[in-house]
Amino acid sequence: MELEEKDLTTDLGVNEAILRELLHNSSDVVFRRLPLDGQTLLLIYVEGLCDTNLVEQIILKPLFNQGLLGSDTLLKQAVNQLFLPVLKVTTATKAGQVVKGILTGQVALLAEGDSEAQLADFQHYQERSVEEPSTEPVVRGPRDGFTESLRVNTGLIRKRLCTPQLVNKSFQVGEKTDTKVELLYLDGVAKASIVEEVTRRISEIRIDGVLESGYIEELIEDTPFTPFPQIQNTERPDVVCAALLEGKVAIVTANTPFVLIVPMTFWSGLQASEDYYERSIFTTLVRWVRYFMFLIALLLPSVYVALTTFHPQILPTVLLISIAAAREGVPFPAVMEALLMEFMFEALREAGVRLPKTIGSAVSIVGALVIGQSAVEAGIISAPMVIVVATTGIASFGIPRYNLGTALRILRFPMLLLAGFIGIYGILVGITALLIHLSCLRSFGVPYLSPVTPETTGYVKDLIFRAPRWSLRYRPKNTAGSNDKRIS
Repeated sequence: MELEEKDLTTDLGVNEAILRELLHNSSDVVFRRLPLDGQTLLLIYVEGLCDTNLVEQIILKPLFNQGLLGSDTLLKQAVNQLFLPVLKVTTATKAGQVVKGILTGQVALLAEGDSEAQLADFQHYQERSVEEPSTEPVVRGPRDGFTESLRVNTGLIRKRLCTPQLVNKSFQVGEKTDTKVELLYLDGVAKASIVEEVTRRISEIRIDGVLESGYIEELIEDTPFTPFPQIQNTERPDVVCAALLEGKVAIVTANTPFVLIVPMTFWSGLQASEDYYERSIFTTLVRWVRYFMFLIALLLPSVYVALTTFHPQILPTVLLISIAAAREGVPFPAVMEALLMEFMFEALREAGVRLPKTIGSAVSIVGALVIGQSAVEAGIISAPMVIVVATTGIASFGIPRYNLGTALRILRFPMLLLAGFIGIYGILVGITALLIHLSCLRSFGVPYLSPVTPETTGYVKDLIFRAPRWSLRYRPKNTAGSNDKRIS
């Protein structure tokens, strides 16, 4: 029989020896023997995981001052008198159960002559307060964001969705970390087949540890070798609640502020939460600008390379002369020039992210100005190429979802190479391959390009346009369950 499966005995010394061995005599695990009248009590907890001041106030002082543990009083009776009114208390008979409780912030109480351990919940972790998410700022909308506390995060969701239809399923993932993962959806609103598929995939995860929701994302996504995200992540409770009301499923992971939303479509990556807080006319205009920025971020450098290298006759004469004059003396072909500038831009962006916030933005801006100006003056890079790459970078920052913007950063390079080899025809080949790839993608059974393909009636209302709220009567058909009506 393994040591974890051993039953506790009535000998307190034996129990202590077993638990010390299982916990490897770790220095942060406290074993305190309390010699009281007629009994010896063993108190075990981990410093940093439980509130030691609360332990002293609720356990130690009453036991010593009130003399509840007399010669004829059992530990269970004392626990019932002191702890049950204010704490969650469970019992354990296996050594492994006691160890698991101790490592999750509980205090174990064992008494001489008793083969059961009492586990009192004294969990106390250092937590970050609720504050506005830095990755998804808005001009109009709620300012609270998720934290690293699982219960705080689910509370922020339940605060907005005060309905018993909100279902919460709990999982323990990770053999070493035992990370709590919770699945949230609205019963009747979410499609049953999607809920079952998400539940199955999470249940089948076999891994030693989960430290962030990105672990879960990689283990349950449909197509791992694609640059496009198939699972949405967010730090905003209002985004999660809006997704739940559309019939989607949320996956909340302990110790991370990022909540996963499934299924995800291509179009949801181009929509921001603020789209539904502003008036529909303004939001429609902003969406059109955003779609245009998407095309610029993906195609502008490759179109510039194709036109200047293979198809100069397409450009107006005055513009062509201006570009030719600027490129005079530049030693590299246009495609090499574009690749070099794109690489430098990505390097500066990465440096700005990794540096401390106080100097990161300054280094990025100053570095871009100095390197760009110096490269143009030295004749290594042409001025139009600097403009093209800078415009592309600004356009990529306009994509609401960071992971979709990352996909564009990756795809720009193959599109550049195709344009550098066969011009406009290479760009057309790349776009065709991209559309075929997107058409084949699925996110938990939902087509990635839906509702455009396969076409769904009425998709224009909340895709190309953002229709007024009163006209959006039905939930999206690809995720909604039996209750598909939003407005009666």
